[in-house]
Amino acid sequence: MHPFRREDPSLTVDRLNELMLASALVLLVAVAAVRLTSRTGLPSLLLYLAIGMALGRDGLGVEFSDAELTQVLGYAALVVILAEGGLGTRWREIRPAVPAASVLATAGVAVSVGVTATAAHYLVGLSWQSSLIIGAVLSSTDAAAVFSVLRRVPLPRRLSGVLEAESGFNDAPVVILVVAFSAHGHPLEHWHVLLGEMVLELAIGLAVGLAVGKLGGMALRHVALPASGLYPIAVLALTVLAYAGGALLHGSGFLAVYVAAVVLGNARLPHRPATRGFADAVAWLAQIGLFVLLGLLVDPDALWDNLGPALVVGGALTLVARPLAVLLCLLPFRWPWQEHVLLSWAGLRGAVPIVLAIIPVVAGAEDSDRIFSIVFMLVVVFTLAQGPTLPWLARWLRLGDGEKAVDVDIESAPLDRLRGYLLSVAIPEGSRMHGVEVRELRLPPQAAVTLVVREDASFVPEPTTVLRRGDELLVVTTDEVRDAVERRLIAIGRGGKLAEWLRPGTRSGRT
Repeated sequence: MHPFRREDPSLTVDRLNELMLASALVLLVAVAAVRLTSRTGLPSLLLYLAIGMALGRDGLGVEFSDAELTQVLGYAALVVILAEGGLGTRWREIRPAVPAASVLATAGVAVSVGVTATAAHYLVGLSWQSSLIIGAVLSSTDAAAVFSVLRRVPLPRRLSGVLEAESGFNDAPVVILVVAFSAHGHPLEHWHVLLGEMVLELAIGLAVGLAVGKLGGMALRHVALPASGLYPIAVLALTVLAYAGGALLHGSGFLAVYVAAVVLGNARLPHRPATRGFADAVAWLAQIGLFVLLGLLVDPDALWDNLGPALVVGGALTLVARPLAVLLCLLPFRWPWQEHVLLSWAGLRGAVPIVLAIIPVVAGAEDSDRIFSIVFMLVVVFTLAQGPTLPWLARWLRLGDGEKAVDVDIESAPLDRLRGYLLSVAIPEGSRMHGVEVRELRLPPQAAVTLVVREDASFVPEPTTVLRRGDELLVVTTDEVRDAVERRLIAIGRGGKLAEWLRPGTRSGRT
């Protein structure tokens, strides 16, 4: 036998070609489906789950039942989804909301677990251990669903900041609870030990995320890579490093990856728009693959058998547990009732609870298959109810955000040998840089606008050239004043030509 020849190989070139063909067709259908979901207001995850179910045993006959593999791939997909959400999160917008979001992601989770578990035990008849598992699984809002909806619903910054931060933070404590409750034995026998372990894991995850984000951002800002395409890869690799490092140190890897991504996303790295675009594309790929895989795993017959319990548990979660958690957690902040109502209805569930519901299946917990079916059916039904109605509820409560300034997009490329930077600045719709003359930018003397691109034409601007929406500027700056130039351009985009004019030391661009 030839030393490199395998008998009956499980994967041949022909088999690989078939898999690539099938994968490409699924991806193309999934991409086309985004257009349909954007028009109807339905989260795209429902269509991806439907694609998976259509491919499964009761559809085209694809057999797949490996729960452990699904859990592993689900964790990997959640890492990418959280990383993309963190990279797209503006720290300036969520910083005021972090205290409220932190309370919702900890104390709010505890309230939600208690109320939902009680309903599952007394109304559905599950054991206390199974009830606690399903309560913990359903207590995490889904980052992908929340980020998707927030792109379509113009909420005030305080509300969108709370929803973004909460969905990024609450995966960490919920994963710890689900793993603990799925273990054999009484899950609350040593509750104080569980609480201490949770605090320790969250602290380790937070520390690792901050360290990787800060150190990685410093390295990327001072290293000129030979190709711009390497920066997005490096940033995404750093977020994965944060997850792996946090998990290997027995901390919360999910909290680590989100914190690292938020730090990196706000670190003014080179080629930031390209990085965000790359992360967005990878996150879409992870979502499509994850949801299709979950659709393949589910048993349609078991779904219909558990429709009633799903409605009961989902009603208790949506109408009692979530509103009560929001009310109790936000009492110290004295927010108006309209915002309480919106935050209660916007606690969307998605792929995260379904992935977490696989943990008890792998652990062999009691009623684990039934828990998975109830969670799957609940996510589908209540996503259909909450997703499309959230924009209407925001308008009815008069919480839609009015017209506000949109930040300019700044992409920087290091000029290593010249010890400078080339900044590409795009002026979007809604930016208050529209109507500002080049001289009114008041950039430092070591920086200059060298080129303006407008409607397929480019020209060297005069000091009196008036900037317009849709313009793209090329700004050359030295390394010493690069940060001041970026801050100045962002300030003008938000406040117009008089931004920070009255503050001391800003007339020449110093901030």
